[in-house]
Amino acid sequence: MERAILSGNEAIARGAYEAGVKVASAYPGTPSTEILENMVQYPTIDASWSPNEKVALEVGIGASFGGGRALVAMKHVGVNVAADPLFTLSYTGVKGGLVLVTADDPELHSSQNEQDNRNYAKFAKIPMFEPADSQEALTFTRIALETSELFDTPVMLRTTTRISHSKSVVTLQNPVTDLPEPALEKNPAKFVMLPSNARKRHPLVEERLAQLEEWACQQSFNRVEKAGGAIGVITAGVSYQYAREVLPDADILKLGMVYPLPKQLIRDFAANYDTLYVIEELDPFIEEQVLAMGIEVKGKDLFSICGELTPGRVAKSLSGQAEQPYFSHSEPLPSRPPSMCPGCPHRSVFYSLNRLKAFVTGDIGCYTLGFMEPLSAMDTCICMGASIGNATGLSKTLSAEQQRQVVAVIGDSTFLHTGINGLMDMVYNSSTATVVILDNRITAMTGRQENPTSGYTLMGADSYRVDLEQLCRAVGVRHVQVVDPYQIAATRQVLKEEMERDEVSVVIARRPCMLVKRDPVARKPALAVDVERCTGCRACLNLGCPAIEWRTTAEGKGVAHINRLFCVGCGLCQQVCHFDAVGDIHE
Repeated sequence: MERAILSGNEAIARGAYEAGVKVASAYPGTPSTEILENMVQYPTIDASWSPNEKVALEVGIGASFGGGRALVAMKHVGVNVAADPLFTLSYTGVKGGLVLVTADDPELHSSQNEQDNRNYAKFAKIPMFEPADSQEALTFTRIALETSELFDTPVMLRTTTRISHSKSVVTLQNPVTDLPEPALEKNPAKFVMLPSNARKRHPLVEERLAQLEEWACQQSFNRVEKAGGAIGVITAGVSYQYAREVLPDADILKLGMVYPLPKQLIRDFAANYDTLYVIEELDPFIEEQVLAMGIEVKGKDLFSICGELTPGRVAKSLSGQAEQPYFSHSEPLPSRPPSMCPGCPHRSVFYSLNRLKAFVTGDIGCYTLGFMEPLSAMDTCICMGASIGNATGLSKTLSAEQQRQVVAVIGDSTFLHTGINGLMDMVYNSSTATVVILDNRITAMTGRQENPTSGYTLMGADSYRVDLEQLCRAVGVRHVQVVDPYQIAATRQVLKEEMERDEVSVVIARRPCMLVKRDPVARKPALAVDVERCTGCRACLNLGCPAIEWRTTAEGKGVAHINRLFCVGCGLCQQVCHFDAVGDIHE
């Protein structure tokens, strides 16, 4: 058999291909994004980006109802958006197998919260698998689709950042060939969830959980690893790897299905040990259920409920000794805070909003970095699309003068994700606030994925490009202006005008991302600073551009310096320099 080194995300895509998935849909979100991006290499799968996670799941549901196998992927907070159809899907069940991948993010590497989505499986009363490496990511994807059809249920597959992005060896197999062809089949009693139908489905859901629990006790993905030790450990996912490394002599009950738990298997295992640990990241999800069974275990009284586990953290929790770092270095490392890229079109918008003393309700995207110094121009950030609703709520509580300071900032992809409804509400309820749509024609934050404003699909096909101006006017916005954010003075003037209105207005700041994959933006010649003209006023440093550095001349004079390897010639620093010290000057 062929073998390959794959990340967890790549392995899930491969598992979907081998399992005969017909349709895959998602909204990009780290750490899940690469799952759909890797689907493109498998032409038998129709893979597509959806405007948001709810739509993505609904697309998958439709494919399943037609008899095709479907996989839907999203990051953990995306399941919050998709929860509405998910909970009802638990009642309807499926026709073709359906797997929902939730990529959780312990330690908040790229997320606004640290929620543990194992709780969703329990809440929705559906099974959940959790792989511990790339091979299991591939295998569990196949098993999850089979389980979905065997028990007539959607199935969740939970990964974490470490599993999603780390690589290990996997064995590849040929795709299955004996699946039935998708076909329409009417069954309204099963798929139309009127109260009279739903009441009949609920008992089936409870019966299904009991059957799954008993079945899971006999499956190899839940296994006992004997090492002859006096200590027992119950664990799953990446925590299994840490437990195995730190406690090589312990006996381990390694769970592949984390809900419903194989309770009889747990009872039989626990009976052999006086000391029993549950090692898991985030919530005491397994621990609480084991304690409810009357089994004494040690868990969150030792291991933190916050952040990731590591071998060092596990060892420290068990022994009380200092955590050992993965690596050490003798020299202090410089701080490298995140910043917008050189030439980012969002920079001048936040620069202008700062100087207009706006109260900025922000959103999820690259532009969240507008919070960072020296731009310091973002005051709230909750979730995808919340900026507009937050601005509406603020405008309802403030005086007329203060209302004019409120500006909602949202990206083009995020606006189409969940911002449109907020804008409709703003217009419908006669709120007063300015909305700025940062239209860089791409979903930049997660790696420059296509979206309905880019004009291309995930598969690379040309598509209709949503007209944001028409869309805003269609929901009732009377004042819509488009600006080029590379023109600072014009951008600031338009923002000032719109902030003074006593009704909803929209400013679209349009310029493609400098890193866009398709139709790349041409870089202009790098700029340079004339040290004779530079007065050291530091105005250019207020842009927060990584290409602008501060240096001291041989004479001891502090001056700005432009790193020509970084500079893309956007010209913003030229516009803020009052002494004509920046230009196309070859050093």
